[in-house]
Amino acid sequence: MVETVYEQFSAAAAASPHLAFLCYPKSEDRGYLSDGREYSYGESLETVDRLAARYDAAGYGPGHRIAMLFGNRPDHFWHLLALNRIGASAVPLNPAYLKHELHYGVEFAECALVVAAGERVDDLRQVCSQMEIPVAVVDVAVDTGPLPAPARHAAIVPAAGGAREALIIYTSGTTGKPKGCMISNTSCLAAGESYGTAGGLINFEVGADRLYIPLPTFHMNVSVYTLNTMTRLRNCIVLQDRFRASTWWPDIVSTGATCVHYMGIIPPLLVKSERSADESRHRVKFGQGAGVDPVVREAFEERFGFPLIEAWGMTETSRAIQNCREPRDPDGRAFGRVRPPLEVQIVDDDDKPLPFGTPGELIVRSSGSDPRHGFFSGYLKQPEETEKAWRNGWFHTGDIVRQREDGMLYFVDRKKNIIRRSGENIAAAEIEEALIDNPNVKSVAVIAVEDEMHDEEIMACIVLMSGAEATEETALSICRSVRDRLIRYKLPAWVSFVEEIPVTSTQKIQKSAIFPDGTDPRKDPRTIDTRHLKRRRD
Repeated sequence: MVETVYEQFSAAAAASPHLAFLCYPKSEDRGYLSDGREYSYGESLETVDRLAARYDAAGYGPGHRIAMLFGNRPDHFWHLLALNRIGASAVPLNPAYLKHELHYGVEFAECALVVAAGERVDDLRQVCSQMEIPVAVVDVAVDTGPLPAPARHAAIVPAAGGAREALIIYTSGTTGKPKGCMISNTSCLAAGESYGTAGGLINFEVGADRLYIPLPTFHMNVSVYTLNTMTRLRNCIVLQDRFRASTWWPDIVSTGATCVHYMGIIPPLLVKSERSADESRHRVKFGQGAGVDPVVREAFEERFGFPLIEAWGMTETSRAIQNCREPRDPDGRAFGRVRPPLEVQIVDDDDKPLPFGTPGELIVRSSGSDPRHGFFSGYLKQPEETEKAWRNGWFHTGDIVRQREDGMLYFVDRKKNIIRRSGENIAAAEIEEALIDNPNVKSVAVIAVEDEMHDEEIMACIVLMSGAEATEETALSICRSVRDRLIRYKLPAWVSFVEEIPVTSTQKIQKSAIFPDGTDPRKDPRTIDTRHLKRRRD
């Protein structure tokens, strides 16, 4: 019986060694594999097993955590699978992290080693050499000899079989610091089983499908959801480093992709793009993603000839809910009906079920004796946050949803203080913590505003200190002052100088009361456009 990610992958390689596992289209500006490359399951297994032997010889094994920073290079998969074979846990890092974020990612998970490739290797070495317990950084492009011994003892007492930790996936929390979601082998396999058997318009075929995905490997989507679905079905992952409208259709045609993953920003850009011959030559059966406006979806499907399937999921849940059966609801906020083993309820603030059609928080669980089966194992070093999320035997998603009488679910809003920008979860608290240190800022509240390009964008509502002027130059100066603390996409796109930040009687900030209902904060006369700072250094 398959219990781990590696066992599922090796079983696929044994059954179909000749089938393609990874495919990279040609790319002149990706920085690696510019001529494109395809790796079979058999070839990949040999690479993974050689790496596993190197780790084992150096003393790594169950309970160790290894940080990885590869971007979307194939090395990400080789090392993830090799670590899984020896019982260690992989900790993927975002290549865009600033130095203090790299430090946090490695140190918080108590990583015993960092393996990496690309332009961030020197930054990693500088960061890791200054830790209380220095951690070695291996550049896999040049360091091909024996691996250094672990810098630390095993970080955890390893569980057996499927319960064993496979990955730590960092996801934004409301405290400003990323939460480390502990993902077990069981959770990984549950993700693959759920997606692979979704049915309806998601009509995967064993050994026949090739899924094109231009999303980052440090996310759950690629490293858990996609990887385990594809290996379960002996199918191929077609990976690009990022989305480019100009190469989307040539990539898909040249690689023979039969399905795609998208973020909300991708379909509207493709609909607005010039027509090309490749857009009618593809073999794509369906796309899956989230956040597409219903008007855009209709125009996309009419022009390109395949359905866009809206889905809902979280790093913590592993499994997703998809709107994949006809007739699909034309409302773009519909994301499907729940399938076993997931169960859902829509509840009020006291966890009392609400009537059909009434918006409330979506809570989910697995049916059977263990409501947490297949979900994440918990938040790293935050047991109180884990139990808070799982109160009353249900996982609380923080998403406001309504349900129709026939079971169809509709996304309404986010309860948590999270901004969803181009597929990235951004904690407003992290941005607020950076901005409040500016001497011109008296108080600040960061909110999400609608954005045609990124689904949501970041607006900073700032009360200035006495004497500071509410000018464009002040807004730009404040944003520039935090560029050493925030990745560029986390910088405010809009700054609004307000007179006060409303609070409740218990001094809780009322962000919803900063602007009148029904108004667009971007069009408020106090608002200043700072989006150009996100595009380039000024």
